[in-house]
Amino acid sequence: MRILGLDYGTKTVGVAVSDELGMTAQPVMTIERKSENKLRKTLAKIEEIIEEYGVSFVVLGYPKNMNNTIGPRAAATEEFKEHIERRTGLDVVLQDERLSTVESERILMDSGVRREHRKEFVDKMAAAVILQTYLDTMNR
Repeated sequence: MRILGLDYGTKTVGVAVSDELGMTAQPVMTIERKSENKLRKTLAKIEEIIEEYGVSFVVLGYPKNMNNTIGPRAAATEEFKEHIERRTGLDVVLQDERLSTVESERILMDSGVRREHRKEFVDKMAAAVILQTYLDTMNR
């Protein structure tokens, strides 16, 4: 049983997948989005990934404000969650993603990825951090 992790943004969606035992998350790809308001191609690509990896449910990063309130990005994420559930029939769990991008940047720096190349990895690494946080919580 694999779990899909997503980091939903206005221009990109970071994608990660768990191993079959649900222990570790691996970054897979970054889906580039042409327009913030158009989701058809993004959802189609997510469906392809779900099929390819045999995903059983989805963990979606939930961008709460630092004071734990819900802002416009979190509201857009809730709407995206509904689109995924309708289109795929899979359950989608919202996972607090505060500071996941900061953690991703730190991991990339510690791994020796040069600053000019980090942008191409940060979204899928953030998805992996979000998914790994969820897996760690469930495996406790």
